[in-house]
Amino acid sequence: MRQHALTYGWTAFSAPLLAFGVLAGAAVPAAADDAPRTGGEESIIETPWVIAHRGASAYRPEHTLAAYDLAVRQRADFIEPDLVPTKDGHLIARHENELGGTTDVADHPEFADRRTTKTIDGASVTGWFSEDFTLEEIKTLRAVERIPDIRPGNTRYDGEYEIPTFDEVLDRWEEHRDTRRGRDLQIIPELKHGAYFDSIGLDTEAMVAETLKERGLDGEDAPLTLQSFEPGSARELDGLVDTPIVQLISGSQRDLTTPEALDEIAEYAQAIGPETRLVLPIGSDGRAGTPTPLVADAHDRGLLVTPYTLRSENAHLPDGYDKGDDPTRYGDHRSYYTAVLATGVDGVFSDNPDHLRAARDAFVEDRDD
Repeated sequence: MRQHALTYGWTAFSAPLLAFGVLAGAAVPAAADDAPRTGGEESIIETPWVIAHRGASAYRPEHTLAAYDLAVRQRADFIEPDLVPTKDGHLIARHENELGGTTDVADHPEFADRRTTKTIDGASVTGWFSEDFTLEEIKTLRAVERIPDIRPGNTRYDGEYEIPTFDEVLDRWEEHRDTRRGRDLQIIPELKHGAYFDSIGLDTEAMVAETLKERGLDGEDAPLTLQSFEPGSARELDGLVDTPIVQLISGSQRDLTTPEALDEIAEYAQAIGPETRLVLPIGSDGRAGTPTPLVADAHDRGLLVTPYTLRSENAHLPDGYDKGDDPTRYGDHRSYYTAVLATGVDGVFSDNPDHLRAARDAFVEDRDD
């Protein structure tokens, strides 16, 4: 197995890492004692990253080129495409392989007979699935807003945008990197349902690796990071490419947050991406509570921490940050975003990269004063 250690190189991010002496071989400091730490942890990254979750998905239908473009204009540090395969072996940018929630497939009578029920990662799901469509057929579909009740403004774009392939997303990302605004822009693709797709003969890890190798993006110095919720998938990616790996951790995967589990993760990954409340629980008053030891425990093992997902609407904020009863209205997102940043995380995913960028910049300025 390829040896990974953040302390000896995540060269795609050399500028911020050098500020901490990390690339010079300086180890991440160990805890001064064995007592659990509950806040005040410093980030490994000097300026925590703004990661545009599915693009600027609060303002455009998710996983469209328009959403990624807007994220760049809002000065995100990363854009995030999720990847699922088509029947004929192409990767497309969708959060799930079920297409009914984010495309107009239900309005296509020619595809009515494709609607079916499948078991995906142990859950029964009914709809239309990417693996039952060729890329040519996918290209007849158009994106729609996933949560129109919360983001009614995005529905004006329904039917306007194609479903992009991974190659098209990479092309657009590289175009942005050729501009002054996007020259430092990173990309952080996530592979979805790797074990399920393996079971039906679609090896998405191999597809991603082949694409990256063809583009010269498979090295540890590439401005690209890969992520997965499935440890098996993440380990497989580690064996196929030299790019950094993020082990995502959902709220139902708390077993991956123990010190012993983090030791294992550090063997194949450079970061963890936990659900935000695994880092910062919410108290009975709906406000941020005492941070968990997870950030410190991860940092002790040289792992960065990039939790998900900050969203600014009342419907998505903890109750203590609401403003009024309208679920579509923006709440006190600045205060909540700042509380998350104060836990010492190294980056955060957000549907609102502009709000996170403003909170991050103010947080860093106040911290450094």
